[in-house]
Amino acid sequence: MSFSLGKQSQKASSLEIHQIKQWIYQALEIDDEISISLSQLQCTEPGCPPIETVINVMSDPVQQYKIHKSIAQIEYTDISLLKLDK
Repeated sequence: MSFSLGKQSQKASSLEIHQIKQWIYQALEIDDEISISLSQLQCTEPGCPPIETVINVMSDPVQQYKIHKSIAQIEYTDISLLKLDK
């Protein structure tokens, strides 16, 4: 499976990224000392979602979540559903 950072994808602002991270801390009840990484990836292979956001919670062990939307399209509802998937 190949991914690349999407040049044509929507660029999220630093405010949007900060808001999403705050939602993640809140919805997943993560200690604010734990880092969170957001990566927006574009897949070019057939059957793969065109854009997905990968969320890595740098706990021990690292927890990884995927949302099939660009960072700029993510809403609180998307984040709150992550908790249900665990």
